[in-house]
Amino acid sequence: MTEHSFSRVRIRLPHLILWLTVALALGTLLIADDVADPDPDRWTDDIEAFRKWDAKNSPARDAVLFIGSSSIVLWQTARDFPGTAVINRGFGGAHISDILHYFDDVVAPYADARMIVFYCGDNDVADGKSPEQVHADWSEFLRRVRERMPGTPIVYVPIKPSLARWEKWPLMSETNRRILEDSRTADDLRYADTATPMLGEDGKPLPDLFVDDGLHLSDAGYTMWTEVLRPYLTGDGGGEN
Repeated sequence: MTEHSFSRVRIRLPHLILWLTVALALGTLLIADDVADPDPDRWTDDIEAFRKWDAKNSPARDAVLFIGSSSIVLWQTARDFPGTAVINRGFGGAHISDILHYFDDVVAPYADARMIVFYCGDNDVADGKSPEQVHADWSEFLRRVRERMPGTPIVYVPIKPSLARWEKWPLMSETNRRILEDSRTADDLRYADTATPMLGEDGKPLPDLFVDDGLHLSDAGYTMWTEVLRPYLTGDGGGEN
């Protein structure tokens, strides 16, 4: 072996070891037993607040329903999408299993919504659920929407690459990949790629998109998400998979 060819092998070997390690870890987690769902009763107060609001107000017809975890809760959706009727039904550190448990409270009442924007799964993976398990829960959510709200388009906002959970990114990325594949064969499902613009030239999350905890979005992060989402909500020549 020449010195030149040996150099090439030496340069590539660390990368090979890294990818083999990631692949082995990913493969192990993909075949792991399902992780138990957290107790949905921890959201009793949040859900009761939604019920009370709905009892006193009539949800706007043709609204966009934002559903998901804390990234939805903290999103100033009414401010960021002026002229669009929005319903925000995010709650804390929700898993998709929580949304399924409370489906009749946080999704079904808004059958007149013209679109659903979905962000959840971040906490699921962080708490040890595999991409396979998260995708199965997502598929059940999709099935229920199609059954109860046929024809309603769903915009999937991918699990974000964050500073705080960077070690989980290979699993989160795999979950996103599975749902992206779903969107390529489903007319009612759109994949809004907010994840790729969050990565810098070094392939890691851009720090200014996050607040101090490295997990939740800063104003700059929400501005970027809004720019990606707006064409899906307005239909201004964008929003295609």
